[in-house]
Amino acid sequence: MALVGDSIEVPCLDGTKRRYLGLDAAASTSALPAVAERVAQFLPWYSSVHRGAGYKSRLATAAYEEARAAALEFAGRAPSGAGGGDVAIICRNTTEAINHLAYRLRLAPSDVVVTTVVEHHANLLPWARLCRRRFVECGADGTFDPGAVAEALAADPRPRLLAVTAASNVTGWTPDLARIVALAHERGVPVLADCAQLAAHAPLPTAPDFVAWSGHKMYAPFGAGVLVGPRTAFAEGDPFLAGGGAVDLVDLDEVLWSEPPEREEAGSPNVIGAVALHAAAEQLGAIGWPAIGEHDRRLAERLRRGLSKIDGVRLLGPRAGTATLPLAAFVIEGVPHALVAARLSAEHAIGVRHGCFCAHPYLMRLLQLSAEEISAYRAAVRAGDHRAVPGAVRASAGIDTTEADIDRLLAAVLEIASGDSAPVTYRQDAGSGDYWPEGDAGGWSAGRHGLGPACSPG
Repeated sequence: MALVGDSIEVPCLDGTKRRYLGLDAAASTSALPAVAERVAQFLPWYSSVHRGAGYKSRLATAAYEEARAAALEFAGRAPSGAGGGDVAIICRNTTEAINHLAYRLRLAPSDVVVTTVVEHHANLLPWARLCRRRFVECGADGTFDPGAVAEALAADPRPRLLAVTAASNVTGWTPDLARIVALAHERGVPVLADCAQLAAHAPLPTAPDFVAWSGHKMYAPFGAGVLVGPRTAFAEGDPFLAGGGAVDLVDLDEVLWSEPPEREEAGSPNVIGAVALHAAAEQLGAIGWPAIGEHDRRLAERLRRGLSKIDGVRLLGPRAGTATLPLAAFVIEGVPHALVAARLSAEHAIGVRHGCFCAHPYLMRLLQLSAEEISAYRAAVRAGDHRAVPGAVRASAGIDTTEADIDRLLAAVLEIASGDSAPVTYRQDAGSGDYWPEGDAGGWSAGRHGLGPACSPG
């Protein structure tokens, strides 16, 4: 299935234009055509939500609340009544959703949250600001088993929460979430599942108490994400964001907060993002998870097996043949990850991600770096030099990726790994660590380099 922008051609160093092959779906996806069409249809009717009596405002409010109901359905949760059940809080993204929950749990500095070294920074940093963390370690292949989680849950003091990924954004590995959640619930520990990476590939798990995901990874790139959890978790206390729309009554020294979920959504909401998220959920449901899963399985196997067969390429994470989402992180011996990504782009019109993928602790383990190596690169970063930051290259497929696209990537990686010289010299920027080709070919002239770093160091 094609996405908006799939037919775009971009310039390459040889003076030709090639169809752009975006293999960075794990970071963000382009819009499904049905999503873009729904947004275009809604735009003339856009108005304030929960803020006006006009016809357009009422229509916009209805669309927003329909999107909220669709988010609950997408998460496999029944709409809640005033007394209980789950609510869907519409946020910017998964990161905001997890920060939101971290605040609302009223964690004390002595409280413990169990999480893992596999997590995205979004599921590591919010807890670090508020309480203690107890980590589940991974093996050399980047995986952990439910037994390791059980040990962390059983240690004293009893944790307030287990925060765990549903799928790794680095390796595509999916832990046994059903078993892990059961172990936590046996001990009376609630669970948050970070479903950002899973949402476009499989049904969301219904066993966790809280789930969070983002529209921009499921073909709705309009700035909305969702936090779903029990109404009771948000029924008392002040919300994460304070402001208009979250209150029933305000005096200069008193506030009466609205009931959830309105209490949790201060300010003018992103109704366009909500409409897009709703459309994406409907479209994924129409395609069907079995068809999506089979497509993912074929691509993941072709990608990971193909990379593992190229001399000089090291596939990170589980060995080829292990079931994962359709993504792979890899390194090429003797070629910096940033240079691999730059060459794939400038010479082959292939867009991938490189760096640490907002998962530094996990990647350091996958790369098997020594304490001395980690200390050296951190010292360089503190001095403003990002050239030696370790990392990998990640190729990630989406619903629009074909087997021919995977073969195109593999051929390009083989060319780079073979040791053939690049057609031009690439210069590395110390501040960003990125490489840029010298010369004035097409869209790669030096004047275009001022657009900013391609990949955030984090």
